[in-house]
Amino acid sequence: MLSWSLTFLIIALIAAVLGFGGVAGAAAGIAKVLFFVFLILLIVSAVAGAVRGKKPM
Repeated sequence: MLSWSLTFLIIALIAAVLGFGGVAGAAAGIAKVLFFVFLILLIVSAVAGAVRGKKPM
């Protein structure tokens, strides 16, 4: 039980350093960009599949 509490303490400290250091904002911005990139790739893939006449999986 003590090892679990120490593990969670270390994880919480790492999360606090990343969250309070401004890294979280940058990571959120990168996540938004990646979301839209993959959304566009999904749409392009769906259109290409429709043009070729293949059924989606």
